[in-house]
Amino acid sequence: MKKNNLKIVKIDKNKSLFNYEKKILISELILDLKLGYYDFEKEKAQKIKFSLEIDYQNKKPSDDKDLRSIVNYATIVKLIKKLIKKKHYNFLETLAEAVFDELFKDKRIGKIMLKIEKLEIVKQCSSVGIQITKKRSHDKF
Repeated sequence: MKKNNLKIVKIDKNKSLFNYEKKILISELILDLKLGYYDFEKEKAQKIKFSLEIDYQNKKPSDDKDLRSIVNYATIVKLIKKLIKKKHYNFLETLAEAVFDELFKDKRIGKIMLKIEKLEIVKQCSSVGIQITKKRSHDKF
């Protein structure tokens, strides 16, 4: 007679069986700032629109009593406001890199799509701008 070779596997209650893939959405954050290469852009503030999609992972569900258990959109907005007060950026791309550098300090964040638009610079357009997606290097692009 054959013996049953099945083994009982015990699950460690401290380990999660799930990984959460979460996305923070910030749509159309409009700020006044001096941004640009040309002298007239350095003299007068203009309206700049930011939109972000921030993908992050967590092994635990969000704790309703612990703000640190989430990537906080209010903190991200404050961070962007702080960055634009620190220095003048000539290009949207260099501002974008500064935003990426700050946000990727949170190790949970794996991917960021950032769109920055100038709303008042070209009269024939409602906006001109850039959209850049950046991922951590261990992920496939």
